[in-house]
Amino acid sequence: QVQPIESGGGLVQAGGSLRLSCAASSRTFSAYAMGWFRQAPGKERECVASLTYLGDIPYYADSVKGRFTISRISDNTKIILQLQMNSLKPEDTAVYYCAAHKSPYYSDYPPRIENFGSWGQGTQVTVSS
Repeated sequence: QVQPIESGGGLVQAGGSLRLSCAASSRTFSAYAMGWFRQAPGKERECVASLTYLGDIPYYADSVKGRFTISRISDNTKIILQLQMNSLKPEDTAVYYCAAHKSPYYSDYPPRIENFGSWGQGTQVTVSS
C-alpha cells in the first residue's frame, strides 16, 4: 500500500462536527508534508489544511479558519493525519482527500495542488441545512 487511506466522512447537520482520519505508511511518507483537500461537485479541488512533515506550521484555507483543526501523529509504522471539523456548513459538502507533497522536507504556502501526489480515494462529507 502506497496511497493514504481516508475515513470518517458521513452525513451531518449544519453546525455539527466530524473528524476525518488519514492513515499512511511512515516508511513512505515521514519526510513529506501532508494535507487535506476537498472537491465539491462542479468545483475545482482546493486545499483545506496542511502541515509540514514535522507536523507544524499549519495552513488553513480562509473558509475553514477557526472551524477546522489539522493534526499529525506518527510512529515508526504509521502516520495519522486528522482533520477535526466543527461548526460545519452546507458549503463544506465535498469529497475530502488526503495527499502528500511530491518533494520531501518541503512545504509551500499556500499549498499548490499540483505539488501534491499520492492521493487517497477520498471520503464523502455531506452537511445538510
